[in-house]
Order: sequence, then structure tokens, then C-alpha cells
Amino acid sequence: MFRSKKSSDKTHGPRPLRVGEEIRHALAAALQRGDFPWDKENGPRPVITVTEVRISPDLRNATAFVMPLGGSRMEEVVNTLNKHHHFFKHVIAQNVQMRYVPSLHFSADQSFEYAEKIEKILHDPKVARDLNPDTEK
Repeated sequence: MFRSKKSSDKTHGPRPLRVGEEIRHALAAALQRGDFPWDKENGPRPVITVTEVRISPDLRNATAFVMPLGGSRMEEVVNTLNKHHHFFKHVIAQNVQMRYVPSLHFSADQSFEYAEKIEKILHDPKVARDLNPDTEK
């Protein structure tokens, strides 16, 4: 049976994942060096981790998920990075060989909060009772 290929099949293909990882490495290196613009009124420059970069199937738009060390000052970090997104676009252009440099947007990484929420649910006594029914006999 022949299946038609949908455009949504390309979102999880190897190319967007590979390009996203290359962009993540370029952004992480720039943030590690500390050569990115930082507004002095925001206080000292924080240590920022780029946890993931998701890129659209056409490789034109990218979202970088970031987390400052300790998770503090998240909103001001994301706002400042988005304010200076052109600097990071230039970093990508210099370090990742692409025909078009994608538009870049920074977002707070919520995966740690989500994992903590799931962990809390799994340790709830009602859920633990359902997961281990043999312990109540």
C-alpha cells in the first residue's frame, strides 16, 4: 500500500533535528563565552543553558528554549535574549552553514517544571496505590 507523504511528517525528520542541534551548539558556545549583549540595568550577566532548539520543517523559524542557572530571573533573561535576537542570528550565520538563517525566538524551558509535576503526581498515595496493587493485599 502506498502512503502519501504529509508535510507534518517532516517535523520529526532527521534534518530539522540535526539543524536544531547545530544551532543549539552555536548558541550555547556564544552564551558560554559571554560575548552576547546584556543590559546593565538587569544586573550581572547570568549563566544560561540552551536546552533545546526546535526548528520549523522549512528551516525558516527556530525557537531556542533556555534556562538560567538556578531558574531565577527567567522572564528578564528571555526578554533580553529576544531583544538582542539579531546578535544571535549573526552568531548562527557565522557558525552554521545554511542557505537561510532562521528567524530566532527565545522561550523559557518549562520541561523541568513539567517533570517535577509528573514526579509529584506519581508519588501521590492514590496513584502509588494504583501503580502497585499488590502492596495493599
